[in-house]
Amino acid sequence: MLNAIRRKRNAWREPPFCVLLSALCLNIVFLNSLKGFSPIFKTLKTKIMERHQFKTTIDAPRERVWEILWGEQTYPQWTSPFSEGSQVKTDWKKGSRVLFLDGNGEGMVSRIVDNVPNEFMAFEHLGFVKDGKEDIQAAKEKGWSGSIENYTLKTVNGKTEVTVDQDIEREHKDMFLEIWPKALEKLKNIAEEVEHHA
Repeated sequence: MLNAIRRKRNAWREPPFCVLLSALCLNIVFLNSLKGFSPIFKTLKTKIMERHQFKTTIDAPRERVWEILWGEQTYPQWTSPFSEGSQVKTDWKKGSRVLFLDGNGEGMVSRIVDNVPNEFMAFEHLGFVKDGKEDIQAAKEKGWSGSIENYTLKTVNGKTEVTVDQDIEREHKDMFLEIWPKALEKLKNIAEEVEHHA
């Protein structure tokens, strides 16, 4: 009788071998399933993106502001707070490739997601440009590829409201939070001066 009671207690303390084997198999399956997600975990760990919004109101019509935003001569002027001598190379068609370059010819390669003249421009940033070569793979590995940068223009009380929405890496957030207001102020000054002398 005493032995029977002991055997019953031990049965609760020590799971049957088949139960232990099943648990082990489940653990192996779970660990293997994580391998497919490792690039995602790596991306989340290395680069975390945050979407930020910047605004300004310009005393000029949307057509004028649009022209200043993407004009060959004016784009380098208002973007100078980011980099002196910056330039953009594209045909401005939806789906086309875009090169955003600094004075040394280095920068980003992107794609025009949408282009509604005088209203909306959307870019998807794909990779880096360095030494004249595009590197999209490196941007993917760092979790930066696929980030967006959108420009929305609206007429409000006879003026143009410009809204910029951009995905920004956390480590560079402070820099962009400081520079974007300066760039938009330049955009405002250029557009209003041109409109005043038109």
